[in-house]
Amino acid sequence: MLTILVFLVEDNPLIASHLSSALGELATADIVAKAESQHEEIEWLAAHKGRWHLAIVDLFLKEGNGLEVVRWTTGREAWQKVVVLTNYASEQARTLCLQAGADRVFDKSTELDSFFEICNSMSNSHQVRHRE
Repeated sequence: MLTILVFLVEDNPLIASHLSSALGELATADIVAKAESQHEEIEWLAAHKGRWHLAIVDLFLKEGNGLEVVRWTTGREAWQKVVVLTNYASEQARTLCLQAGADRVFDKSTELDSFFEICNSMSNSHQVRHRE
């Protein structure tokens, strides 16, 4: 089983803390970095291409928005996945996220089980690349 390397983009410290703990307990995942704003996210991603497996992105941030970050990740490696985890998972938001390049969109309040299933399937996948 592979430990997936996660980049967490969440501006709510309480949610970020709970997600970090849950990912450690419920999935074989390691948070390699966190960001709270669009600028921080893009800066980190630009400096760490190929060094993460999963980016978890919230839509509404302290500064900017997660949709721009999702757009920025186009051209990533096929084994790198981007999921949007939001409280605003309307059909319109889902469509915009998928069109921007997200692999999946999950509602924080109703779809966490499905979200953690994806994380677990990534750690069991042979298509996830090991850290260089």
